[in-house]
Amino acid sequence: MPVIFRLAIRNLKEHKSKTVIIALFLIFGIAIVIMGNSFLESINRGLERDFRANYTGDIAISAKPEKGFRIDIFGVDSNSITTDIPQVPPLPELDKLMQIVNSHQEIAKTTKLISAKVIVAEGVEVDFAELTEDDNLTFDDLPISMLFSGEDETYWDTFNGINFVEGGFPAPNTDEIIIDTRVQRAFKGLYKKDLNVGDTVLLAGANTNGVIREAKVVGIFKPANEYSAMFQIIYCNPSLARSFADLTYASLQENAIPDSIDLSISELSEDDLFGSGDDDFDFDFGIEESDDILGSSTNFDDLLGDTTLRDELNKTDDGSWQFILMKMHNPLETKKTIAALKKELSDAGFDLQVMDWKLAAASYAYSVEGIGVVFNMLVIILAVVVFIIIMNTMTVSVIERTGEIGTMRAIGAEKRFVQKLFYTEAVSLTFFSSIIGIILAFIIMAIFNACGITITNSIAKMILGGGLLHFTPTFGIIITTLIIAILGSVISNIYPVSSALRITPLKALSKGSD
Repeated sequence: MPVIFRLAIRNLKEHKSKTVIIALFLIFGIAIVIMGNSFLESINRGLERDFRANYTGDIAISAKPEKGFRIDIFGVDSNSITTDIPQVPPLPELDKLMQIVNSHQEIAKTTKLISAKVIVAEGVEVDFAELTEDDNLTFDDLPISMLFSGEDETYWDTFNGINFVEGGFPAPNTDEIIIDTRVQRAFKGLYKKDLNVGDTVLLAGANTNGVIREAKVVGIFKPANEYSAMFQIIYCNPSLARSFADLTYASLQENAIPDSIDLSISELSEDDLFGSGDDDFDFDFGIEESDDILGSSTNFDDLLGDTTLRDELNKTDDGSWQFILMKMHNPLETKKTIAALKKELSDAGFDLQVMDWKLAAASYAYSVEGIGVVFNMLVIILAVVVFIIIMNTMTVSVIERTGEIGTMRAIGAEKRFVQKLFYTEAVSLTFFSSIIGIILAFIIMAIFNACGITITNSIAKMILGGGLLHFTPTFGIIITTLIIAILGSVISNIYPVSSALRITPLKALSKGSD
């Protein structure tokens, strides 16, 4: 083997031009692959770290979505743009459900969550014309936010990374909110007015039918991770969030409505509610016989019938939650715990989904995975092109070295020796070129990381998994790239080597005499 290796190195030196051409392709190809995968690794790690620590925890439980829909902590999503998007249903039998969750000692912390999408508006009414008529407005300029509300006793103990700039937490049982600094900037950009602690705003449901609530800003905070891909957030008390999440008694099944609500009125007919049912109408529109309408003692609520049931059903269900979020003592046990929870919940008759952080943040994680798929497709195309060039170059080299190969065969070299020689040349060239490519990639990544380049656009941050552009190379990325490069080099040399083995001493000598 040392003899073959020395011959391979000597041959590579003798054919410098072809060696340099192949080496350059390999060097830059390896550098691009390592840099791309290191960038994707940085995105995935940063996104996972941020969401597990601040938004999803390690495990989440929610209702199972209907066919064609997806549920994560950001609501219900659908692939169809024409489908009406429903709200996330409430979790059933919470007491029984929590008993199963709390029986797992490996779970360190547990909390509950309600989420909805809202638009922050100025004044006494929402004027959506301002949001549509200005062509200069971008998505970042709109104060559209995720409205989150957690269980009072446990949420801030589970997710305690909030950094207040001003103010503090909402008082219990109030319509007070705390907003992040991005909401504040978007509000000022749209309405040309500062939004400060103590100001009152309107919240309009982004995917609810006409839900509008007045709320008071009592705190302004920065996101726990300043480079977070997470969309801008508003935190509030559960009662306010339930209004936008459609967690009212009217949205529950009848058997889930408390006994305190009298449903007997719902059995009355329209005639019972709104009139006598007589077919003979005797309306007298005479002005003399009519009282002044505005000054009339008539109770106009009576004209609408008894609205008691409607008012009761529009109340929020104080015990309803959409998600249970959990953090593990040891995150490495997450998959095992998810599998156990799925089985126990199924055995107990629950039809729920148990998600890891990635499924719980699918709206973000899937966008990053899409970038990874696109990059891997480009890498495959790049690799195919590089290895085709290598194959062609090596084929030409074999043709030019016909005399050399024939001479080796004439003095007794077996086909196996020639085969080993060519493969040793290919592997040696690929290995040393890959080392140079790895070094080049590390130099470029170190310079780029030192610059601390960031992006502020919300859409770009969501797609790229965060605002900080960073490379995180790993040992696995380097070894995998090196192995694939060597295997690819061997494969691309199969045809040139087979051509070399077909050269006989007689053929070489006859070509040499020509």
